[in-house]
Amino acid sequence: MAWIALIIAGFCEVFGVAMMNRWQIDKNWKTIVALIISFSISLSLLSYAMNTIAMGTAYAIWTGIGAAGGALVGMLFFKESTDWKRIVFITLILASAIGLKLFS
Repeated sequence: MAWIALIIAGFCEVFGVAMMNRWQIDKNWKTIVALIISFSISLSLLSYAMNTIAMGTAYAIWTGIGAAGGALVGMLFFKESTDWKRIVFITLILASAIGLKLFS
């Protein structure tokens, strides 16, 4: 259950980052409420997951999901660069997170 909570926390982190970008484009109260709620859920689920999963592993995976997911959301929805080098390094982040899960 802790791993599921950690993955959901990562996705909430990605959503929160997307809302930060959205806030820069269109400042309205719905965006800021979504941002606050998503980060609150993300941190709560990360905290819950760390009751079972080692702190270093949980934080690295949460950060990896957030970084890779934020970059992918930026490329897909906010017209950020899709350079092949960027995609290679995002893939390395995801491979590292999967490696931590498999070997920890």
